[in-house]
Amino acid sequence: MVNFQNQHPADVAEQLREMDNDERNLSFLMLTPEKKTEVFRFLEPSFQIKIIKALGNQELSDVLNNLPPDNRTKLFENFPDYLIKTSINLLNPEEREIALSLIGYKKNSIARLMTPHYIQTKAEKTVSEVLSFIKKEGKKAETLNFVYVVDDENKLIDDLRIGQLLLADSDTKISELMDRHVLAITSTTSVEDAVEIFDKYDRSALPIITESGVLVGIVTFDDILDRVQEQTTEEIQKFGGTKGLEMSYTESTLFDLVKKRASWLVILFFGEMLTASAMGIFEGEIEKAVVLALFVPLIISSGGNSGSQAASLIIRAMALKELKLRDWWYVMKKELLSGVLLGAILGSIGFLRILLWQKIGFYNYGEFWLEVALSVSVSLVFIVLWGTLSGSLIPFILKSLKMDPATASAPFVATLVDVTGIIIFFSIAAFFLAGKLL
Repeated sequence: MVNFQNQHPADVAEQLREMDNDERNLSFLMLTPEKKTEVFRFLEPSFQIKIIKALGNQELSDVLNNLPPDNRTKLFENFPDYLIKTSINLLNPEEREIALSLIGYKKNSIARLMTPHYIQTKAEKTVSEVLSFIKKEGKKAETLNFVYVVDDENKLIDDLRIGQLLLADSDTKISELMDRHVLAITSTTSVEDAVEIFDKYDRSALPIITESGVLVGIVTFDDILDRVQEQTTEEIQKFGGTKGLEMSYTESTLFDLVKKRASWLVILFFGEMLTASAMGIFEGEIEKAVVLALFVPLIISSGGNSGSQAASLIIRAMALKELKLRDWWYVMKKELLSGVLLGAILGSIGFLRILLWQKIGFYNYGEFWLEVALSVSVSLVFIVLWGTLSGSLIPFILKSLKMDPATASAPFVATLVDVTGIIIFFSIAAFFLAGKLL
């Protein structure tokens, strides 16, 4: 049996992941109570649940009671209902009250990430009294960077850096160190908005207050970072044309992977069937000018690529709060010009390519090669423009419908542009070749 006692909890957790169920459970049970709690925090929810099911009530009670409240809340989010009920009943009265309080907040609210373990004091206390309290109770605190000052109604009135207390005379009252300028987040604030506040003010921890200003907990930046990573992963998965995975890729079963991807693939498949239908409409024209079919992949891929680029830029700008719903007209004007310029660049290259291949003799595009070249180049301008506008505006449409803008995934935009691109290309070709090949 491996001796884990002198290893860092994160290293122990990594080794436990590689073991089979029986060996993992036995190794975890051999840890000291303190080590169990530390290691448990570094395990993914799927492993946590497996271990919990193998623990006896007393061992499970020890782990859950010693887990930081924010980690415990995250754990409960992944529990089936019966296991939540069993687990909460194993908590001591104080921890049970904390757990029930945190679970009561909305799932995406910052309060779900907070911990009630912090240092608070009153303005009339002296520095000496506060430092003595920290020495006595500081082990329970999530962080000792700040001391939070509250009034008699437990409303937050200030926060002091621990350095201010260490540098002050021992008989100095806390009120003498206060400037009554305090930064806090209300408990109903979303995690996304809280991230902006952390980033703007460069804080490692921030207090959480109710609408009336009562201090109820704190959130540290590492907790925020974990949640941001989860949300970013989900957004990337959605943008790639799949539903967000509940667990990591390596932990997801084959059934989960297929289930999450199948729905989008079916939707996109039906969308691409419209492309075949659009091609069918112009079957007669293609028979008369087979040379046009050579450029279909080039045309539609250029439109899809430009749409995916635009969607990526807009969705990221929305995530960073650079763009609001009201900015759609600004984006449309900007992307209109971008689309025309990008289309003109690709159109010029397409025209030169046909010109050079015809003149050098690499390929004979026929008697009306100039009209073919014009059809391709002009089509590229319009299709790239359409792709750019579609990719940039679809996120705004989805957001206005209260949907996730990330759903405007690259495959969705590409499929949309494929169908319309076929119609645009052959319509323009019909115009230039009217009375000639067509």
